[in-house]
Amino acid sequence: GEQAQVDWKEDFTFLTTDIGYVSLNIFVFILGYSRYSIYYASLDKRQSTIFSFLSNAFEKLGGVPSVIVTDNLKTVMDKARSEYYKGEINSKFYEFAKDYGFKVQPCIVKRPRTKGKVESQMKILDELDAYQGKLSYKELIDKVGKINLRKNMSIHQGTSKTPISLLEKDKGSLKALPSKEIRSRYQNHQSIVKVNESSMISYKSNQYSLPTEYIGKTVTLQVEDNYLYLYDTTQLIVKHKITNKKLNYLKEHYQEITKKTMPYKDEVDIKKFSKENLKKIGALFDN
Repeated sequence: GEQAQVDWKEDFTFLTTDIGYVSLNIFVFILGYSRYSIYYASLDKRQSTIFSFLSNAFEKLGGVPSVIVTDNLKTVMDKARSEYYKGEINSKFYEFAKDYGFKVQPCIVKRPRTKGKVESQMKILDELDAYQGKLSYKELIDKVGKINLRKNMSIHQGTSKTPISLLEKDKGSLKALPSKEIRSRYQNHQSIVKVNESSMISYKSNQYSLPTEYIGKTVTLQVEDNYLYLYDTTQLIVKHKITNKKLNYLKEHYQEITKKTMPYKDEVDIKKFSKENLKKIGALFDN
């Protein structure tokens, strides 16, 4: 329970049967003593995602390691640690570490052996290649979970025991979790959604607009503080306030849709038509 190591298996291109190619990132968390690991799969590597994954890992373990060893990720370090410089931890990550009560220990640049325990976990994930074009996105996520379970149930060469059998000793040395109020700040809810022909995605039976270039594509939906955030991998596409309206358009998106469906109208007519129609739609669904 003294130390855990974390890292990403980054930008793994996988062909799913339902949404086509995805760029998958797998976050790996491993306890130093037991070698017990926790994998999380994501389409992005944003800081809020790391916060959520670490928070969930601590919840699952029922406590927090004293030290987290990490690579010089941009979401963790503003300035990388080198042989002659201690580095500079990102202020938001520092606050997260302070809230959870662990110390951040960045590796020296170009010294992967410093976090050798987590590096050794990465190879097993390469077996996912054998399932290219055979799994849906959900099945892919499930497969990552099954690989993780098998790893924890297999005898580790370094300890000659299974990680699951040593886990309780690790748990005994973990620090207590912070309050629920603190933990709730770092928990977010993500899902993968497909943009329909009307350039909208559905959330709780209501629809929200995106630029027309995303029609037919999949995006990441994240809910935070009564807002929907829609991402193309790590890039924010649009932010919507969650409402009770059936249709939620941004003006510029509706104008794009109008132009696509009425190419014979000029720019002035499109803006006028869009403005009038949005008022009608808004009035209709407000009532």
